[in-house]
Amino acid sequence: MIKCFLSKYFPKTMQTSPLTELPAAQRERLAFIEFRLWFLGKVTRKDVMERFGIASAAGTRDLVLYKELAPDNATYEGKMYHYRDSFQPLFQHQAERVLSALCSGFGDGEGSIGQDLLAHDLPARLNQPKLADLATVTRAIHGQYPLSLSYHSMKTGLSPREIVPLALVDSGLRWHVRAYDRNKQEFRDLVLTRMENIRPIKNQDARHAVQEHEQLIADEQWQLMVNIELRPHPTHPHPSSIMRDYGMKNGKLEVKLRAAVAGYVLRQWQVDCSPEGYLDTASYRLKLANISALDQVKNAVLAPAYRPTKDA
Repeated sequence: MIKCFLSKYFPKTMQTSPLTELPAAQRERLAFIEFRLWFLGKVTRKDVMERFGIASAAGTRDLVLYKELAPDNATYEGKMYHYRDSFQPLFQHQAERVLSALCSGFGDGEGSIGQDLLAHDLPARLNQPKLADLATVTRAIHGQYPLSLSYHSMKTGLSPREIVPLALVDSGLRWHVRAYDRNKQEFRDLVLTRMENIRPIKNQDARHAVQEHEQLIADEQWQLMVNIELRPHPTHPHPSSIMRDYGMKNGKLEVKLRAAVAGYVLRQWQVDCSPEGYLDTASYRLKLANISALDQVKNAVLAPAYRPTKDA
């Protein structure tokens, strides 16, 4: 059947590399199918129809074609295609764009790869997670099942872990997985690049099934929103320039953050969180006005020069 299907759509001289002979729009749809399959674990005709605004028949044809081109990548069950462990990608996916697509909902087709709308340059991260590891984690987040893995901790070294992955977190330096760590019995941020031997735990018996206290709704730091107030650094000679740079109104900028990411964000934004405001204004243009807002934030230790207030 595969040979018959391909010969219908591609001349014999093209069958060595059929993807290159497809229209760009169809390649983008096939790349989207692969993206959903690899990083979310499943894809349906409805997914393709809604993403590209095509008819049902066209969506079906694209899914069938992808299955013909990569028969070992998916199985069809329950009116949807499911990821197979024998998966091998047909398209090249860049980690930064995959993470952008997962978190922002764009750039998840082939057309986004290597095509910039404007000339720009961004500093590269020192290390990127392996796509196979990233895909294993994101499928577990989407499918709501736990993982077993080995983790390289800076404090304890290599050790086995069993986690329930819940969300991705960008610290500005590296990508983390917000997860319930069953070994530590608490919610933690685990660095993606420190993980290895990642394996899904899908036999959802009483011992392995995700419990209510392991879900994101039970993560108090994730659910807690903190309101922070940023002002120009008090020792900066040109506060009006800072106010314009950050779009401040009445000399301040109010931002709402999840407690689980507040420490990362304040470090990335280079906000002076000391009570005295003593950090060098050459690097720190902003000052945290309401320092007590961080007293309920567990990772506040990451915020530059933060110290708990006396009433904490």
